[in-house]
Amino acid sequence: MSDIYSYENVLPIAPLKIASLEGCLDLARGVDDYLVQFRKSTNQELQGTPNFQGYYEDSYIIRSACPRFGTGEAKGILYDSVRGADLFIMADILNHSLSYTVCGHKNYMSPDDHYQDLKRLISATNGKAHRINVIMPFLYEGRQHKRSQRESLDCAFALQELVDMGVSNIITFDAHDPRVCNAIPLYGFDSFNPPYQFIKGLLKAEPDLQIDKDHLMVISPDEGAMERAVYFAGVLGVDMGMFYKRRDYSVIVGGKNPIVAHEFLGDDLTGKDVIIIDDMISSGESMLDVARQIRERGAKRVFVCATFGLFTDGLDKFDEYYEKGYISHVVTTNLNYRSPELLAKPYYVEANMIKFLAAIIDCINHDVSTERVNDPTKRIHGLLEQIEQAY
Repeated sequence: MSDIYSYENVLPIAPLKIASLEGCLDLARGVDDYLVQFRKSTNQELQGTPNFQGYYEDSYIIRSACPRFGTGEAKGILYDSVRGADLFIMADILNHSLSYTVCGHKNYMSPDDHYQDLKRLISATNGKAHRINVIMPFLYEGRQHKRSQRESLDCAFALQELVDMGVSNIITFDAHDPRVCNAIPLYGFDSFNPPYQFIKGLLKAEPDLQIDKDHLMVISPDEGAMERAVYFAGVLGVDMGMFYKRRDYSVIVGGKNPIVAHEFLGDDLTGKDVIIIDDMISSGESMLDVARQIRERGAKRVFVCATFGLFTDGLDKFDEYYEKGYISHVVTTNLNYRSPELLAKPYYVEANMIKFLAAIIDCINHDVSTERVNDPTKRIHGLLEQIEQAY
C-alpha cells in the first residue's frame, strides 16, 4: 500500500463511522472497502489501545434509513450508535432513480427530497456524534450560487443551514463556484477536482493518445470553465483554446437566455485530438455544439470530460453525435447516479473516484492536511512518465 494512504502513529480524531442515504449506498460501499484495506497494515502495534478503539473494523458503514409515510412525509433513523464518532454522511442528491409513494401515486425523488433526507439523518444523531461531516459530491443548488436580480441564494442558505445543524465539514467535488464557501467562512468547505482520474480514464480507453503540443489541445466550452482548462492544459503541457457563448439577452427560454452561437478563440485544430473539459453535462446541448464545431475545424478526435454527467435531455443526441464522429468518448465520474443505459454506451468512460474519496475521508478522520492525497499535478506527471517509459 502506498504510504500516502497510511498514517503511522497518527491518532484519528474519533472512531470513524459512515452513514449513507439510499441513493449513495453503492459509492459508500466502495469507499468502505478501501478504508478497510487502508487500515489493515497501519498502526498494527497500537491495535487494542484505547486511543485506537474502533480503528480496525470489518466495515465502517452504520445502518440508517429514511422511511416514508403514506403522505410522502419521512423520518431519519440511525440503527447504530454514533456517540463520540467522527461521522461522515454521504448523499447523492442527483439520484433520480429512487421513488416513493404519495397517496398511492409514484413520485421520483428530487434533489430537494435528498437534501431533506440528509437533514433528517443529521437530526437523528441527536447531537451525540463527536463531529459531523457531510459528503455531497454534487453541491446542492450549486448552480444557484449568486444573485443577479430578485432571486434566492439557495446554495449559500443550504450551507448555512447545515452548519447551524452542527455540521463541521462539507466535502464536495468541482463546485460550480467554490467562492460559495464565503457563506460559511468559519467552517470546513473542501471542493476537490478529478483531473488525474480524467486523464487516467482517457488513457485506458485510448492507449494511443499522444500528449504533446503537436497532437493534443484542451478546450474550454465557455468562460466559466476557463480555470479548469488552463490548469489541465498546463499540467499536460499542451495548448488551450476556448469558446464563448453569444446569447440573446432579450429572450428567456426555460429560465435562461438562449445561446445564439459559440465563438472560438485559439490555435489551429487540424489533425489534433481535443479534450473539452467542464464541471457538468446538463442537457449537453452546449457541449455537443462545441464538439461539432471542433470537428468541423479539422480536429482528429474529440473527448468530452465532465465531473458530473446529468444528461437531463437523455442520450439520443449523444448517440447521434457519436455515430457522426463528432465525439469519440464522454468521460464522467462515478460520484453521481448514472443510468444503466449510459453505462452500456460504447463511448462512455468512467473516471473512478472511489479510492480518492476514501483517501480524503481517511485523511480528514486523522485531522491532517488533505494536501497529502490531493496533489493531481504530481500524480499526472507520474502517470505521464510511466507512459514515456513504456514507449
